[in-house]
Amino acid sequence: MDENEISEIIVDQAFKIHTKLGPGLLESVYEMILAKELEKCSLEVECQKAIPIKYDGLEFDQGFRADIIVNNKVIIELKSVEKSKPVHYKQLLTYLKLTHCKLGMLINFGELFIKTGIRRIVNKLPSN
Repeated sequence: MDENEISEIIVDQAFKIHTKLGPGLLESVYEMILAKELEKCSLEVECQKAIPIKYDGLEFDQGFRADIIVNNKVIIELKSVEKSKPVHYKQLLTYLKLTHCKLGMLINFGELFIKTGIRRIVNKLPSN
């Protein structure tokens, strides 16, 4: 399964969760539920995975943690805020570059409409 196929499942599940729960709960609630829903879709899910910085043979553990990594290909960064900020995009792009993953999904469950709360961020993902 490629990144785009995985992202379709992620969007579908995020929409389902947002429809049932609505906006404004804590990020950790959405994370637990989304992880379980993705596992039900037969996807490999890792929550709160540490992301080290590797440079010139050195490795630094600076406490970066991806909210969810799916099939070792797509990183999901979850938020539950009124509006996403540029720093949220930069955070996810940092994770993509450090892991060499090609696709990230920034999902803000705090938005009134989930379609305005989902943003794809790519890191050298080939276009179809």
